[in-house]
Parts: sequence; structure tokens; C-alpha cells
Amino acid sequence: MTLTDRIAARDEGFVLFALTPPRQSTPAQQLPEIARATMERLRDLDLDGLVLYDIDDESCRNPAERPFPFSPTVDPSVYRSEFLAEWRTPVIVYRAVSKYERDELGSWLAEQDSRRTLTVMVGAASSGVVAPVSLSDAQAMRAELNPQLLLGGVAIPERHSRRENEHLRLIAKQEAGCRFFVTQVVYDLNAAKNLVSDYRYECEARGLDPVPVVFTFSVCGSMKTLEFLRWLGVDVPRWIENDLRHTANPLQASLDQAFATAVELTDFCRRLGVPFGLNIESVSIRREEIEAAVELAKQVTAHVRAAPSPVAQDG
Repeated sequence: MTLTDRIAARDEGFVLFALTPPRQSTPAQQLPEIARATMERLRDLDLDGLVLYDIDDESCRNPAERPFPFSPTVDPSVYRSEFLAEWRTPVIVYRAVSKYERDELGSWLAEQDSRRTLTVMVGAASSGVVAPVSLSDAQAMRAELNPQLLLGGVAIPERHSRRENEHLRLIAKQEAGCRFFVTQVVYDLNAAKNLVSDYRYECEARGLDPVPVVFTFSVCGSMKTLEFLRWLGVDVPRWIENDLRHTANPLQASLDQAFATAVELTDFCRRLGVPFGLNIESVSIRREEIEAAVELAKQVTAHVRAAPSPVAQDG
């Protein structure tokens, strides 16, 4: 089955790799080579799909100085169609809906081939932003213009830790048409498990079937990357920061920690009966961190492709 089929069937254990398109300032003649190198790097991974992010300026959400300056990127849909057309699996294309006029977003939705494309819609970075299209408007447009296009939503375990209502937000999105969720980068294992557990039992109380939750993981090879993760809103427990700060090889320590977290979350989801996927990315453009992300993708793929443990099956 394709990624689209597996998500529609509420399957588990699919693996994705997430990319941010090159900056708009990248010389046009370099874009084909960047795409070629990316596909070469990912060629031997047994991936079920790609994720292409739609980056927006989030300074209204976090007024602190951004560790890596914001730079607009090539539209993910354009990058996919013009430079990644040969990629063999379906692609989840993010849409930061507040960036687009209604007609522009509507045209894009209507044109998508639902067999090859899925989308995750993201609302404005701050409630104070007045946008041409709200998230709820965009969800309704998708249902009207291309109901076969599988829609995903964002899940934020850290927000659940603060407000204890993220599971209710997921269910509201599910009722609005979302058929899967993708988390931001997971470092706080307990926050992720709390969200999944509350979501699972709220679904049971309402007579709903939980849809796949895709957990995102990223390696961290430097304190600068750690600072950026925190700027993005990722809660990194102090013990993990201490490990990364004091080890001789923070990149390897981060990879090992991310893999251990992924294993525990997959086993937890299997025990609860919540379908899941894993999404690997590098928030840094440093070559060594990208290569470590590729290695993490190999490791988590091997884990989820293996048969579940008897304990997980019995649960």
C-alpha cells in the first residue's frame, strides 16, 4: 500500500523524511543539483513518503531573536513539482494557510492529485495575525474542492503539557477532516505519551477511532541547534541538555536519545492501539547533522519494520 492508502486505513509504522526547500535567494541554477543530492542521500532509505515544509516568519509568536535568521524558502509545492518530480513515494506538502489569498489556496487545493499528494494545513503563528484565510476556512475549502485529498493537522505535545487540552484540539481537527497528525520535534517523551494517552481515551469516550499520530524526531549536534529547537517551541528536558553539553560527541548522544525515544513511543502506541508514524528531519543545514538524521531514519525504519514484541501484541 502507498502512504495514502496506509493513512486512510489507519495503518501503523510508516516512516517519513522531512525537508525544508532551499531559500528563495538560492541561485536558480543550483536548485536542480540540491534536489539531486537530496534524492541521492535518501535513495537507499525505505521511506513511505516525504514531508515538505512551508516555512513562515514566526517572529510574532516568539519575539526573541531567532538563532538562525529567517529567510523565505521556495514554495514546497513548486519545489516538489519542478525538482523532485522523480521521487517515487507520495509527498505531504505543508501549507501555512495565512500566507495565501483565498483564490490562490483554492486553486492549489483543486489541482492536487490525491494519490500522490497529502497536505498538512497550519494556521497563523499567532492569534493576533489577521489572515486572508483562517485554518478552519482552509479545512472547509479542502472538503469542498478536493475531498479526496488527505488532510493532516499539527500536534504539539508541549502545548498539552501547558494547557492539557491538545487532545481536544486534535479531535476538533479530526472532526473537521484531519486523517492524521504530525507533531513538532519530540524531545519530551512524557509530554508525547500524555498527549497520545489522553487522545486515545477521549476518542474511546466519543466512539471515535484514533487516526495516525506521526512523531517527528531531529538530531542536535550543537548548542546552537539546541537553542534553535527551543526557539521553535520544543521543550528539551534539562537532563538531555546536560548530556549533550558534557559529552564528547553530542551528535551521537542525540541520535541515540532520539532513537530510544522513538522506540518507546512506538511500543507505547502499539500497546494503546493508536496508529503511528515516524518523521525524521534535521533542523540544521550542517552536513553532519543531516547525515545523522539519515542514520536515525535507517534505525527507526529497521525497528518499525520488525515484528511487534509479544508484549505489544498482547496489549
